[in-house]
Formats: sequence, structure tokens, C-alpha cells
Amino acid sequence: MAMPAEDILTHVAPGLAEQVHGEATRVDVADATRTLGSLLTDRLLAYIVNVRDVKTLARWESGRVSEVRIESERRLRTAYEIATLLGRVEAASTIRAWFIGMDPYLDDASPADAIHDGRLQDALNAARSFIAYGGMGS
Repeated sequence: MAMPAEDILTHVAPGLAEQVHGEATRVDVADATRTLGSLLTDRLLAYIVNVRDVKTLARWESGRVSEVRIESERRLRTAYEIATLLGRVEAASTIRAWFIGMDPYLDDASPADAIHDGRLQDALNAARSFIAYGGMGS
């Protein structure tokens, strides 16, 4: 059974979740897209944020799009928050593997699938659990 988010947060370094959330809130869409595309690949990022192709991401990166669909931006910012959180303690290769691998906290769905499907809080809690318990799940 999954642990409540409050319990997971008590095992994450004090203030880390809040700090990373602040960064994800302040980052602009172009920088978040560039960072995640580099880390995860543009194709995987397009899937996660639920856009049709990587050309859309290129427009986000360049600033040629003034408005991003709210649901896509929510997915982008959640993925950025998770990647930033994991990046505090894990290598880039581990972060990418975490996004595409099955996660016991998500009933063996991948975090990429969970975010794509709109299960943003579940994916964020899975990342916090991974940080708090060293990938052992809950």
C-alpha cells in the first residue's frame, strides 16, 4: 500500500520539496522544455506533456508560442519539478530510467505514463518516495 504524501515528506530533506516546487513554479516554459528535452529526449517529453510532436516543443523552446495549453503546462511543470527533485540526489541516467521504468508506487505504471494520463500528484509522490526511501518504494 502506498504511503500518504505527508508521511513521505517527513522523510525528504526539510524544505527540499518546497524549494523544488518554487523552482518549478518560477521556471519559464522555454527553459523547462529545454532542460527536460535534454534530460529525457524530446520524443519522451512530447509524450509526457501530451503534445502531438516534437515540433511543438521546439516552438515552446524558442518562445514562438505565447500560450501553452494549461494541461500541457501542468504536465511540463510537474515533470520539471520531479526531474529537479531527483536531480538533487541522482544522476541524469537514473532520472531518465525512473521516468520510463515501472514504479511500484504507481501500481507498476511508469511515471511518464502517470503524468501523461494526468496523475500528476501520484507521480510527484512516487518521486518523493523514491528520494525518501532510496528507490525501495513504500
